[in-house]
This record gives sequence, C-alpha cells and structure tokens, in this order.
Amino acid sequence: MSATMPRKRRFTPREQASRAARILRALDRAYPDARCALVHSNPLELLVATILSAQCTDERVNIVTRELFRKYRTPEDYVRAPRELLESEIRSTGFFRNKAKSIQGACRAILERFGGKVPATLDELVELPGVARKTANVVLGVAFGRAEGIVVDTHVLRVSRRLELTRETDPAKVERDLMALVPRKKWIDFSHQVIHHGRRVCRARKPLCHVCPVEKLCRSEDKTRAFPPPAGSPRS
Repeated sequence: MSATMPRKRRFTPREQASRAARILRALDRAYPDARCALVHSNPLELLVATILSAQCTDERVNIVTRELFRKYRTPEDYVRAPRELLESEIRSTGFFRNKAKSIQGACRAILERFGGKVPATLDELVELPGVARKTANVVLGVAFGRAEGIVVDTHVLRVSRRLELTRETDPAKVERDLMALVPRKKWIDFSHQVIHHGRRVCRARKPLCHVCPVEKLCRSEDKTRAFPPPAGSPRS
C-alpha cells in the first residue's frame, strides 16, 4: 500500500545540506555500531570476501570463507590452487568462474607488483584484476581505516535515491553526490550505516517505513503505510 505523495520540488543547496546533516544524526542514533558484515582477520581476507560478495549475501559469503580462509592464507595459496578447485569451493556464491579468475588475478598482481601485500591506496587497489572502486573503498575503509570514498552498493544507491541525496543511477555519480554532502570523516561510518539500513529497513520491496529513523525526511513514492507506526518508534 503506497502513500500518495505530493508533487516534489528540488531542494535548495542549503536545504539539502541541512537534510543531510539531520539524516546523518538519525543514522548515528539508529546504528551507532554498524560495521562491515564480512568476517575477516586481515586485508587479504577482506579483499577476497568482498569480491565474493558481488550478487551474493554476506551471510553466504561468511559460510564459504569460514573454510576457505583456513585453507588459503596467502596470495601464493590462491595463485597455486587449481582454478577448477577454487571454483568448486566458492560455487555457492554465484558467478564462481569470474570470481575465481578475479581472486587469482588480484593475488597474482599483489605478488608481482606489491610485494605480497594488499595495497593501501585507491589507485593501486583498482589496478588489481576484478577490483573496482566499490571493492577498493570497502578494503580501504575497513582494513586500513582510510576514507577515500563512499561505498555505493545496491543498498546505498537505493536509499540515497529514496532520500533524494542524489538523482543519479550511475554508482560513480551517486558517490560523487554523497561525497559532496557527507563530511569526509563520516564516509566510512555512513557507508556501513546506509548498507545496514537498506538491508534491514529500507528494503527494495516492502520497505519498513513505520520503523524507519529517517521517515520524516523521506518523500519517496516507495513509502508504505501497511502498518501504523508503533508507539516509541525511532524518528529523526
């Protein structure tokens, strides 16, 4: 059941900055401990897990990497593995052939060009086969604590468009808009919070608007009123 939304006008830059600040405060209150859901103990494990997470749930990735990380501990381990064996071990994450190729290609590049260590800069990370800007931002933010950008996955894109923080659909342009609104010191936490919010509340289908902490700031046509807001629901 969708609510009838009034005709929307564009926010002025000052209004948009004010809204962004309110959204950030609301997310801080709602998700103060939001973290990366991929289980890892070092940058290499996070890189591999992030590659596996494409078009796959973090829960499934964590199941697969539980055994994978016991067996493969270094870039050399991945490079030396028969491709067909690695494919079979990650098969349940989907797109396993491409992912196995990316993992081995990235690990080979790490050995040949970076002394066996996962690089810690954006420019170097995106040189690795199978590593695009989103994966690089995850690794930099989580493994190295470096805010070089905002992670734009399907959840961040959806939530950001619903909240009118961007009108773009291209991830690079969405990230550009978000980086202009969100202070750099908040980029890492903001990424985790919005991903968490998109998974748990602002879902693609049937978003749980009645428990949304930023509902009052949302004019999305996807808003629902299937259930009345319970007493004490978090609101901005």
